[in-house]
Amino acid sequence: MSPDEILREINSLPPEAQRQIEDFISFLRERYGSLNVKTAPISDLESEGFVGMWRDREDNRDSSVWVRHVRQSHWGR
Repeated sequence: MSPDEILREINSLPPEAQRQIEDFISFLRERYGSLNVKTAPISDLESEGFVGMWRDREDNRDSSVWVRHVRQSHWGR
């Protein structure tokens, strides 16, 4: 069910049933806590250690050729 469908269903119930739903939601919040969505901080990708780690490899100068070779050797494509 989508959030809109759930809301429609709740609104279609009698007031006492709606209060029971509110009580149940309060119970669940107490038991499980609130959902705190944490986002990862935005980082400067160029400062990451893995960026450029293969820049000195001679076998990877042309990434398209390298990928094509890997595909052919592994999957015959």
